[in-house]
Amino acid sequence: MDSYRLWVQTHPFLSAAIQFGLLGTLGELVAASLRARRPALPCPPLPLLAKVLAWALLGLVIKGGFIGMKGFTRALLDHHLLPAILGTGLGWAFALSTLTNVFFGPQMMLFHRLEDNLILGQRGFEGMAPALKTLVWFWIPAHTLTFSLPVDFQIGLAALWSLALGFILGLAKLRSKA
Repeated sequence: MDSYRLWVQTHPFLSAAIQFGLLGTLGELVAASLRARRPALPCPPLPLLAKVLAWALLGLVIKGGFIGMKGFTRALLDHHLLPAILGTGLGWAFALSTLTNVFFGPQMMLFHRLEDNLILGQRGFEGMAPALKTLVWFWIPAHTLTFSLPVDFQIGLAALWSLALGFILGLAKLRSKA
């Protein structure tokens, strides 16, 4: 754990990019495999490599977003625009998660869809409504836990949540086909 923590502290943006590049892509592989009911790629190999890079870029965006949303949440507390109970502990984690997923989450998801559209040569935003709903039922609770952890572990857990959500959504699509 100490070597991981040192790596994240020394290379905060590089570590975010690598963790999201690997775990976000792995989530897509798991979801595609569950949908196909066998090991499968979500797209051909060359676009898959581009998706790894897109996930890495998303990791940079998320790292910056986490930093910025912490400042935003702290400013709201400092100006007494949020109840003081949300200033520490689980209250802080919940407030930060909620504000992050309400104000930052939708734009991040749309950016990620634009990345996918460019990579796959597609247009449109089909399926965005269910994706945006995950902000409430999945991401707010998940990031409440994430923001309860020491800062050095937050991006890593956020990347793991991407893998977990890929698994959950893959299972949901599998069940809807049955």
